[in-house]
Amino acid sequence: MPFSLSFFRTSAFVVAVLLAAATMSASPARADRCDDLAKQLSAQITGLKIGKTMAGVIYLEHPAVTQASLGCSSRNRTNDVFASTDKRKPAPEFYDFIATAAAQVFTIPKPDALKGAQRCVKRTNIIRGYNISSRYRRLDIHCTVAKTGVRITIAREKDG
Repeated sequence: MPFSLSFFRTSAFVVAVLLAAATMSASPARADRCDDLAKQLSAQITGLKIGKTMAGVIYLEHPAVTQASLGCSSRNRTNDVFASTDKRKPAPEFYDFIATAAAQVFTIPKPDALKGAQRCVKRTNIIRGYNISSRYRRLDIHCTVAKTGVRITIAREKDG
C-alpha cells in the first residue's frame, strides 16, 4: 500500500519539531566565557572583587591597584588584562596582581608574566620614552610610566 504525500509532510514536520526540542533542551543556559574567567580570577587572587561589565570590559577592584579591568575577546580582539597604580615605582603586590591575572587569562607560567611586566616598566626611561610596547613569551605588553603612576596592559594577538 503506497504512502500518501500528506503522511510524509506530517512525519517530516514531527521530526523537525522533535529535533528542535532536543536541541533546545540539550544546551543549558550558560554564563559568558569572560564572566567565567573573571570568576576564576576572583577565586585565584585574594581580595579581588568583580565590578561592572560595560562594552566587553569587566572592571575589577583590588587593594594593590588603582584601576584594573579584564577585556573580553571579540571577533577582532583577544582578552587583555589592564592594571594601573598611582605610584611611580609599583609595589611588589601590584606586579603580583598583574602576573597572576595574566597567568590565569593566558594560561602561561606566572614567573613569565611577572618578568614580562617588570621588564617593560624597567625599559621606560628618558632615551626610550615612557610609553613602551614589547613582546615577551607571545604576549603583547604595553606599559606607560608617568608622574601620575604606572599603567600596564597585557594582551595576546588573535591567531589567524
